[in-house]
Amino acid sequence: MANTDTGKMIRPHLANIQTYKSIDPPELLAQQAGIPESQIVKLNGNENPYGPSPKAIEAVAGAPLHIYPDPQQRKMRQSLSEYTGLRAEHLIAGAGSDELIDLLFRLFIEPGDRILDFDPTFAMYAFCARVCGGELVMLERDEVFEIDMDAVRESIDDRTKIVFVSSPNNPTGNLLPDSQVRELLDTGLIVVVDEAYFEFCGHTVAELVPEYSNLVVLRTMSKWAGLAGLRVGYGIMAPDIVSHIMDIKSPYNVNIAAEVALLASLEDALALQANVDKIVAERTRLQATLEAMPGITPWPSEGNFILCQMPDAAEAERVYNDLASSGVFVRNFASERLKDSFRVAVGTIEETDAFVAALRECVR
Repeated sequence: MANTDTGKMIRPHLANIQTYKSIDPPELLAQQAGIPESQIVKLNGNENPYGPSPKAIEAVAGAPLHIYPDPQQRKMRQSLSEYTGLRAEHLIAGAGSDELIDLLFRLFIEPGDRILDFDPTFAMYAFCARVCGGELVMLERDEVFEIDMDAVRESIDDRTKIVFVSSPNNPTGNLLPDSQVRELLDTGLIVVVDEAYFEFCGHTVAELVPEYSNLVVLRTMSKWAGLAGLRVGYGIMAPDIVSHIMDIKSPYNVNIAAEVALLASLEDALALQANVDKIVAERTRLQATLEAMPGITPWPSEGNFILCQMPDAAEAERVYNDLASSGVFVRNFASERLKDSFRVAVGTIEETDAFVAALRECVR
């Protein structure tokens, strides 16, 4: 029997790639804390604590799971058109917006092409850049996490193709000003604005898509609609980009359960927005509570999370570990810029109270 060394066949840049740091499932977190799963307070994934629409649950229960979904996504694109106010030809759904990020890299980036990203931000952009063999140019945000447009212009050369920017930015919570969006678009690069938390702030640049053929807006059903476990998101972009992505995506990329859940969620958007309103109200309460606690700097946020800065990296790590030991899980980051910080998702009133009580014990 042949004993082939398959490692030699792996593409060199993938052999020891820096992976995306994902979060552990609830059952493992409960094991780590030594408590029942029902007692953990999971605030590390920016998930919706109120879950999906009952109509979405009902739709999934009755879905024809033995049938392949429509590869052209006709119903989803039409429903998304009615929700966004943009024509269906501008819309495409993905298995989470993560899939669309990956597909954009596949469409535009060859090994050696350059991608502009801004630290700190959502780590998936950098991860996908590494996977496709692109050259990642990571520009530092300023002291209040804004983008330095002069640095952007200085970094562009003839190999630069895509700019990725999150608005509201995850994990810092700040919005990208419309003026900077236009400045980025005027460079002629593909500009991807990730609006995963759009419903929590109501601010969008999607109306610019018909005006700029190089603008891509990404959104997700994970956060506001509570469908994180089904992995479904969508993109808003020029019809020709939609067409090319349709050509290269897996034919049945959004499964039938995710499809019917998306359709039912959009039909129940008003009820889901009421849950979003509760999260926004709780964000305001949590922000005020954290501002009153000594030794913690909570950054203002337009998302469903708050970035909490501690006096130094050692204190941030201690608090993170102490919270986990008590069954309260928040998010820390490998980014050097965020060594002194952690991010907490906005949960229910009860989850906020449990987090604040545990935090007070940690920093006492």
